[in-house]
Amino acid sequence: MTKGQGFGFGLGKMKELSEAFKKAQQVQEGAKRLQEELEQMEIEGTAGGGLVKVIMSGNQEPRGVAISEEALGEGAEVLSDLVKAAMLDAYNKSTATMREQMEELTGGLSLPGM
Repeated sequence: MTKGQGFGFGLGKMKELSEAFKKAQQVQEGAKRLQEELEQMEIEGTAGGGLVKVIMSGNQEPRGVAISEEALGEGAEVLSDLVKAAMLDAYNKSTATMREQMEELTGGLSLPGM
C-alpha cells in the first residue's frame, strides 16, 4: 500500500458514504415516526353495504367491530361471511396505506426488498 491511499476510499467515496449514512438515519427516524402514526390510525373496513364494520390500526391491530341489527337477522353463516369480508377490507386498506407511507418515506432510495 502506498502512502496516502488509505483503504481505497478517496474523498469522493467518503462523502458518498457519509451521505448514505445520513439518508439511512433519516429513513430510520422516519420509520419510527411512521410506526407511531400507523399505531394511531383507524382504518375502517366494511361489508354488506355497511352492515358490518371493522376498525383496525394502520398496523392491522383490531380495534373494533360494529354489527348492525339488520346483519344479526341474516343468520350466523351470512354474518360470519360479512365479518370476514369487513376484516379483509380493513386489512387491504391498512396494507395499502402502509405501503404508500413506506414508499413516501423511502422515495428515491434503492433499498432491497422495498
